[in-house]
Amino acid sequence: MPTAAFFDLDKTIIAKSSTLAFSKPFQAGGLISRRAVLRSAYAQFVYLVGGADHDQMEKMRQFMSQLCAGWDVATVREIVADTLHNIVDPLVYDEAVGLIEEHRLAGRHVVVVSASGAEVVEPIAEMLGADRVIATRMEIEDGRYTGGIEYYAYAEEKARAIEELAAELGYDLASCYGYSDSVTDVPMLEAVGHAHAVNPDKELRRVAAEKGWPVLVFTKPVALRSRVPLPPAKPTLAALAVGGVVAVGGVLWANARKRRLGA
Repeated sequence: MPTAAFFDLDKTIIAKSSTLAFSKPFQAGGLISRRAVLRSAYAQFVYLVGGADHDQMEKMRQFMSQLCAGWDVATVREIVADTLHNIVDPLVYDEAVGLIEEHRLAGRHVVVVSASGAEVVEPIAEMLGADRVIATRMEIEDGRYTGGIEYYAYAEEKARAIEELAAELGYDLASCYGYSDSVTDVPMLEAVGHAHAVNPDKELRRVAAEKGWPVLVFTKPVALRSRVPLPPAKPTLAALAVGGVVAVGGVLWANARKRRLGA
């Protein structure tokens, strides 16, 4: 049966909140005010220092959904595409990229599972060569965000989405891997046979100790392009997404194929 490795994104693959990391580019693009940038910077600080428990995640969700009400969807995607390399490159954990490479070479699918919005998560996942994405989706009407949430990939919902994907693709969850930093992702980690706590918050560290889950410490943010060959940044999301997935996925697939043939 096929297997997969499920990775949380924020503080597991990258060193901060992926959504809040784009606050300055959103300001430069005229979407938010300087005050909103400062507020998101404070939220980032709380998220990094104190960990993200349920109440903090709920406040962050409300803040971001209200903030983006009325934004033009195409503008958001263009801003993310134009600034993706500059924002994400210094934040990607070297250890996470190595793990992703190992899982792909072992023939496992790589799935990024994040409570952040799909507009941010999907291009990052494509840069990493991930096979699938589970992410929050905002409500859209007439090409603009309403401020509502269509689908919230959080806590128990992550586990439900993983189980649904496993049923669709035939994953043997008992042989699958999971990685996260937050206690809110315990249901996701319990859904797989090989759970790992990455830079865990206090509560997840306690749960990991109780359940015997390995604890991984990622400390080396690096430029993604220093680890795998990536195309130069493009002015559109489509060009970036296609180039990224071909460059990253193609190289890793070719390496895996050589290993299989050598075996």
